[in-house]
Parts: sequence; structure tokens; C-alpha cells
Amino acid sequence: MASPSKELQTAVYNALVANAGVTAIVGDRIFDGRQKEEFQSWVTFGPSDYTLQDMDCIAWRIDSLQIDCWVRDARLSPARELADAVKSALHLANLSLDVHALAVLRVTAVRAFMDADGITGHGVVTIEAEIEER
Repeated sequence: MASPSKELQTAVYNALVANAGVTAIVGDRIFDGRQKEEFQSWVTFGPSDYTLQDMDCIAWRIDSLQIDCWVRDARLSPARELADAVKSALHLANLSLDVHALAVLRVTAVRAFMDADGITGHGVVTIEAEIEER
């Protein structure tokens, strides 16, 4: 059986690489996990978790996924711009999963801050997906 979390990540990845606002900033630099900081801008998949919400014979879960947005610019505004582009690409997006059913995908939070190196703006986009397991 396919993992609902893996299917969700694949659908989110496909939505991001298909979004002109995101790719205008990062191109195809969207990765599963943190990358070497050799790029000017990039997106990575961060931590994820899920909670079970089973109801009357329906296997239901809420997956939370963090999307990290990175821009090496010494300013915070480019990281905010990238985080907003990711939010626009994903909030209430009508994505489909191969096996499981995605009921709704919501962006629940967007943050931006400077990393400790003083030159990397870091945006964090948190999404929640309600998924029926099949």
C-alpha cells in the first residue's frame, strides 16, 4: 500500500514545480531535505507528522508538512516573497493522490526570519492535508 504521506509530498512537489510564481524564484531547485547552500534560492521539504482522525469505518488522517524556503540575499523580503509564492501555489489547491483521497489542503501558517548566518532568509510554510486512507 502506498503511504499517504509520500503521496502527499509527491503531489505537493508536482504543484510547486508547476507553479510559475515558485519556479520564477527557485527554478527546479525543490528538494527532499536540506541541500548544500550553494544556491541563491531553493525550497526543501521539512519535518512532517500526522494524527489519526478515524470515523465510523473511515480511516482518516491529518498530515502536517513543513515547506522551507531559502534565499541567500542578506535581506528578509526575498524569503517572504518565496514563502508567499509557495502559499499561493498550495493553499486550497485541488491536488489528487494516486491511491488515497485528499479532502482538503490548507496552508495554516507562514513565517519568515533570518538564519543565524545573517545572509540567508528562511521562510517556513506549514500545510495541513485531510486524507482518507484507502
